[in-house]
Amino acid sequence: MNLHNPPALHKPFGYSHVAEVTRGKLIYLSGQIALDPAGNLVGAGDFAAQTRQVFANINSALAAAGATFHDVVKLNYYIADPVDLAAHLPALREIRDTYVNTAAPPTSTLIVVRRLARAEWLIEVEATAALNAG
Repeated sequence: MNLHNPPALHKPFGYSHVAEVTRGKLIYLSGQIALDPAGNLVGAGDFAAQTRQVFANINSALAAAGATFHDVVKLNYYIADPVDLAAHLPALREIRDTYVNTAAPPTSTLIVVRRLARAEWLIEVEATAALNAG
């Protein structure tokens, strides 16, 4: 796997522009939300608490597939519109950076949506990993 930023593109903050996977097994995770193992919402109304639970859930899902966050090549973030993104983006980045390889971060997309499937969910994150990508 080669995560990089072509010189013809701007230098990104906290993500890479390109993820090249030339071999290995791809792992696709469905969007993770802030539910604990019993299905209870963690952090009602608390964006940072929900984000921590989302990343913990991604970490558990990756481990179940034999992967870690260092194998993640793509993160897609869906943030509910009522969230003040400018106020909460630093918390999202801080939590993300405790999991991802900040020297070669995965590619990513952040999308603000009107709402998620349930109104109490503030963030949902999908992940794609490449295991044994060399």
